[in-house]
Amino acid sequence: MTVKAFFRSGKRKALGAVVLAALLSTGGVATVVAQAKHIYPTIEAAPADIKAALAEAHRTHRRVLLDFGGDWCGDCQVLDIYAHQSPNDELLAKNFVKVNVNIGRTDANLDIANRYGVPINKGVPALAVLDEHGNVLFAQKTGEFEDMRHMQSSDLTAFLNKWKR
Repeated sequence: MTVKAFFRSGKRKALGAVVLAALLSTGGVATVVAQAKHIYPTIEAAPADIKAALAEAHRTHRRVLLDFGGDWCGDCQVLDIYAHQSPNDELLAKNFVKVNVNIGRTDANLDIANRYGVPINKGVPALAVLDEHGNVLFAQKTGEFEDMRHMQSSDLTAFLNKWKR
């Protein structure tokens, strides 16, 4: 079951009810902390990461996929989950060098986003595709992926297939 399907189904509520019932029956108190996976490097890493990705893309004849976002972003977390699922993980490995660009709380690396034509104010995750020379082939303009939690893994697959080399 996909993450999206889980949240659309009644199973999410059922699971919560079971956990709550178990806690109440044992007199327990729980603190639930949702912890995001750490997927975006430090803010300062972006320029060097992009430079290294462009060198690798040039050497391996792949494209660069820039993913602007932050660890706090739930939709960015879903994009990362989908990126590691088949066939997306294979498409990425074969055709792209992926760079996660940390935008802080939408206040960092804005110069990089602007350089590649990605308006962060439209929402994140925001993607750009560069050729092996650093030329922009695609820059997300309308927040296409800002609602990843309501999208399917196949939506990312279609995007990767469209922009693969």
